[in-house]
Amino acid sequence: MNLLRPLRLLIPFVAIAAALGLFLGVGFVLFSTGSGAGRPQSYGPCDAGLAGGSPGIRASNLSEEQRRNAAIIIQTARNMGAPPRAWLVALATAMQESTLRNINYGDRDSLGLFQQRPSQGWGAPSQVTDPVYSTTIFIQRLLAVPGWADMPVTVAAQIVQRSAFPDAYAKWEGLASDLVQQLADVSDPAGCGQTAMLPQGAAGAAIAFALNEVGKPYVWGATGPNTYDCSGLMLRAFQSAGINLPRVSRQQFYAGGHVPVSQAQPGDLLFYATDPSDPSTIHHVMLYMGNGQMVEAPYTGQSVRVQPVPWNYSELVPLATRPGTSPNRA
Repeated sequence: MNLLRPLRLLIPFVAIAAALGLFLGVGFVLFSTGSGAGRPQSYGPCDAGLAGGSPGIRASNLSEEQRRNAAIIIQTARNMGAPPRAWLVALATAMQESTLRNINYGDRDSLGLFQQRPSQGWGAPSQVTDPVYSTTIFIQRLLAVPGWADMPVTVAAQIVQRSAFPDAYAKWEGLASDLVQQLADVSDPAGCGQTAMLPQGAAGAAIAFALNEVGKPYVWGATGPNTYDCSGLMLRAFQSAGINLPRVSRQQFYAGGHVPVSQAQPGDLLFYATDPSDPSTIHHVMLYMGNGQMVEAPYTGQSVRVQPVPWNYSELVPLATRPGTSPNRA
């Protein structure tokens, strides 16, 4: 199994961030490494990482070894008095660095769950390959970062680990959250509070409207009643539920609170983007119905249809929008 472990920078990320002015209060600027490279994107501490997430990988897919190591990380961090958000950062980091396996090899002298380097002051080889020790020193260094709890998970992990790729850890946030919820029975490990629910009956009304339009042709720019484009269908579906959405898909992305797509509920909007880390490249919107199904007006030559959600599709934006609810705190 190929590891996805990023290379280390020789210059501390904190120094780079300070020099470039990447920290802007409690919002942070992340630079995409995809087709949108070079365009700064600002996200708050409760926005899940927009880095092409891995919603198809769930805690139930992990091996016994991986789940055992995840439990050690959680228990060690808990014993240190660290809050659940710190457990989340540690799990996302270990998943990226070693796929939650305590390995005795890596890039240069990197070892263990977190691929910590003895030559960089993380400890002796026998220490960094001890899951309790490696978790302890990771948490110690995380808690020493000023304002870490107000940072997106990927930024906090990046500062501690000094990865060459600033968004490398973001794609594991959903999985880390699932692990904390399953192994530690913590419902909100990110500490952001639950995103508000849609008004009672709104999701069902929007879905019912869209399903009633199945079979009607796609026409670009159309908003019904006989033809629709993707965002036109969403516009009318939510109007029927008493919620007014903006006209186009890129604007609809910002029309409510965000949740990881792995936590999508019926009535949430899902999106495709040429660069999933950059919302300005969103080009399609769908309505999630639950049970892995969505309804959409797809493209010219096709009609409104119901389809399985392609959770592993490379253009699926890793955040869903819950229309009409308050955005997560920034």
